[in-house]
Amino acid sequence: MSKSEEEKSEKKSQTQTETENEAQAEETQAEAEAGSEERHERRGARALVEGLKDEGVETMFGITGGAVMPVYDELYDDDDIEHIMMGHEQGAAHAAEAYHSVSGQPGVCLATSGPGATNLITGIADASIDSRSVVAITGQVPTDLIGNDAFQETDTRGITMPITKHNYLVESSDEVPDTVQEAFHISSTGRPGPVVIDLPKDVSKGNTQAQKRDVEVEGYNPTYKGHPEQIKKAAEAIQDAEKPVIFAGGGVIMAEASDEIRELAMENDIPVTTSLQGLGAFPEDHPLSLGMLGMHGTGYANRAITESDLLIAIGTRFDDRATGKIESFAPRAEVIHVDIDPAEISKNIHADIPIVGDAKEVTRNLNDYIEAEFSSPDTADWLEKIDDWKAKYPMEYEDDEDSLKPQYVIEEIDRMTPDDTVVTTGVGQHQMWAAQWYTYKEPRTWVSSGGLGAMGVGLPMAIGAKYGAPDQEVVCIDGDGSFLMTVQELSTAVREELDITVAILNNYYLGMVRQWQELFNDERYAESEMEKLPQFDKIAEAFGAHGERVESEDEVEDALEAAFEYDGPSVIDFIIDPMENVFPMVPAGSGNDEFIMGKGSPGSRIS
Repeated sequence: MSKSEEEKSEKKSQTQTETENEAQAEETQAEAEAGSEERHERRGARALVEGLKDEGVETMFGITGGAVMPVYDELYDDDDIEHIMMGHEQGAAHAAEAYHSVSGQPGVCLATSGPGATNLITGIADASIDSRSVVAITGQVPTDLIGNDAFQETDTRGITMPITKHNYLVESSDEVPDTVQEAFHISSTGRPGPVVIDLPKDVSKGNTQAQKRDVEVEGYNPTYKGHPEQIKKAAEAIQDAEKPVIFAGGGVIMAEASDEIRELAMENDIPVTTSLQGLGAFPEDHPLSLGMLGMHGTGYANRAITESDLLIAIGTRFDDRATGKIESFAPRAEVIHVDIDPAEISKNIHADIPIVGDAKEVTRNLNDYIEAEFSSPDTADWLEKIDDWKAKYPMEYEDDEDSLKPQYVIEEIDRMTPDDTVVTTGVGQHQMWAAQWYTYKEPRTWVSSGGLGAMGVGLPMAIGAKYGAPDQEVVCIDGDGSFLMTVQELSTAVREELDITVAILNNYYLGMVRQWQELFNDERYAESEMEKLPQFDKIAEAFGAHGERVESEDEVEDALEAAFEYDGPSVIDFIIDPMENVFPMVPAGSGNDEFIMGKGSPGSRIS
């Protein structure tokens, strides 16, 4: 072979080798991709669980059933997500709400189709009106049966449409990863709210190789930064005010803006009142605190709002329980309204200086403006006047040696628990007493149903709160009527060995209804009296919890001490004065300046 022929042969051999290497590389790559696809080939239910884990979900609350069995089957071997089997789906939704309230992380609940899904509705509606991030996952009948009135079928998407921030009916297993990611994004950003993922059984069981992509939700773009010119106008208005009041709502807590609110108030000597959901946004033992305003707010908070010349409302939707008669709410005040939801601006109360944005970011910028370019208002005379109102309209109750007062019980709970204790309540008189007589000093320590007013939320919320804040004391202050509505969740608390205390203020009445019947219906107590209630301490023992029954003041401290020391759920049945009412009170349809301090005795109403 000539030299030339040898070179040609070598070159040919080299080319052949390169070709073979390339082919081998392509084959390897194909095999790798095939293997990768094989690894990601999973059921829709598995994709759902993977999505939850990607979103950081560690705890979820629910009840199994036919349409969600594939999801529970995937959870069976998963060690990263703790599923809490609740006694009722309503309890699962309320537990998820409370989980978000105390931790700031989205709460997750899971239920089957039909009645399972509809039992979540109260909790979803509650989360919607109180702005809580909840992702509710519901099973659904197979897609080919939807619309056929199949067993346990309901139109979950249609039912939840008015009470959710967004909802999904997932029609293909390939949609699962993106749907989960979008649901958490929408639920937890902007104004928090509930999102429903309705998952047909065949979608859960079907295979998919789909992976999540970057979140992009068309038309959804919350505004976080307030307009600089509006913030500057607000700073100028604060500088010029003589009688300013800060009104902090639940949005302050959801936005983690408590530090900024405290700086705004304390650096400028501005008194602060809160809504029911704003409890804890400002320390109630501070001299600038006015406590809660509204129907059962303090007399001095309602008086200050009425007389104010500047209302700085942050993270509040001006609920009618807070405003009373609109026409007489802050009638002489210029109103600054900060809210991340533009739909809330000027919805109930006209805003002179509207600022759409995140409460934390806007208030921080407002503080910066005041410090850099403006001066603080002179509020010395205003604070002196408020001190006079605090003396004239004190929070007080009439002690009685012959009966146990609910206010005294709550004062004792307050005295015996740390500042970061989480208090949950049901709805009724006990809720208002808990709001009035416990001293809230830290955000995310109050969990209750504000806007919806859903009785029965106290116990399941205590369970959710304990998972959201496992190192904090959790106390549920409940009423006899509220407690009975979700009493089955005691079995959950016992099974999970949760260290929570339930203090029932038991007056053998649906107390708030009885109070209105006494004051406004000539004492016609139609269906509000509950003569034959079970002994709740015995109920607790039957479930396996610690139970006590208390009927006098001298038993309160020992009973609470025993409950707090017990390592598990405790229930104390406090038998209180059945005729005790919640005061102050603004009668329905009245202005906040028409509050009643006592049982409507002459001179107790101001105008």
